[in-house]
Amino acid sequence: MLSLRSVGVRRLRAFRILMLLFFMVAITYFGVVFAEVFRHAHNDEAQMADVIVVLGAAQYRGRPSPILKARLDHALQLYRDGLAPRLITTGGQGKGAQFTEGDVSLRYLSGHGVPEKYITAEQQGQSTMQSVIGVAEIMTQMNLSSCIVVSDGYHIHRIKRMLEKQGLKAYGSPRTPGDDSPWIKGQYYIRETVGYILWRLGLSM
Repeated sequence: MLSLRSVGVRRLRAFRILMLLFFMVAITYFGVVFAEVFRHAHNDEAQMADVIVVLGAAQYRGRPSPILKARLDHALQLYRDGLAPRLITTGGQGKGAQFTEGDVSLRYLSGHGVPEKYITAEQQGQSTMQSVIGVAEIMTQMNLSSCIVVSDGYHIHRIKRMLEKQGLKAYGSPRTPGDDSPWIKGQYYIRETVGYILWRLGLSM
């Protein structure tokens, strides 16, 4: 008959094995997601679609930040190349801001030759998920089903999957990379990998 001590040792050993297996599965899953984030960041899928969706970023007193401007310029080129007849801009009003990211983006695009009637601004989103839901509602109302998503490369994978979950077809088209160091870019990829996993677990907006 086993002693209580022997039973305790076996349970502890089994617990340690389970924890090791869980850790190995978690590390493997993290690696798979990281690889997908990296792949989408370096893969331009731009092709004919119903609309170009530009994810918002910071704006400064009504002017797009360098990051937002780079996204908008990339979207402009896609529009001029005839890949989609319409654009949707996203982003709400930050704390203390007078303007929404969506409206600033709309005015930038219209100021660079896109007729305003072909641009729709989603101006309520305070997070990527909220903006995606807003975009899905706009596209549904306009009977649009496919889009080219423009954002920073590390952001593309999560946005595509969010849009696809809303029943839309999404093609990623990352904007031209900035001058960040490999160390900084690596941090972006890691952060986005964690963000994607949390979203999949229903723990993040």
